[in-house]
Amino acid sequence: MSTMQPGVNAYQQTAIESTPPDKLLLMLYDGAIRFLNQAKNSMTNTDFVTANTNLLKAQDIITELMVTLNMDYDISKNLYSLYEYFNYRLVQANIRKNVEPVDEVLAHLVDLRTAWAQAAILVKQGNGSAGGLDFAG
Repeated sequence: MSTMQPGVNAYQQTAIESTPPDKLLLMLYDGAIRFLNQAKNSMTNTDFVTANTNLLKAQDIITELMVTLNMDYDISKNLYSLYEYFNYRLVQANIRKNVEPVDEVLAHLVDLRTAWAQAAILVKQGNGSAGGLDFAG
């Protein structure tokens, strides 16, 4: 391990803690989308080891989205169920080495990311609200 690693970790932790919640949420979606695209590419090239790694990374992000939801809101309960379904589909994609579930989850994540980005813009402009959500997931 590099002697710089503790400093890098501290810097990354500070960067994460100082990033606004709406940007963190979008970063999580971006990461999941990126990993799923990489998994899909790996599956197409029959590199199932890399596909597995990227599917697991995407599932980790989706799990993070799940655990950061504020369950005081009905929409959070719906999102939780949706995220749970996404993880299930990605497990199926990994077991069956099938790109179709990855495409399905990707489409939903892209749609959700777009919706969250638009909601963040509206809230910042003062033209709308996020339904009481604080962009925690």
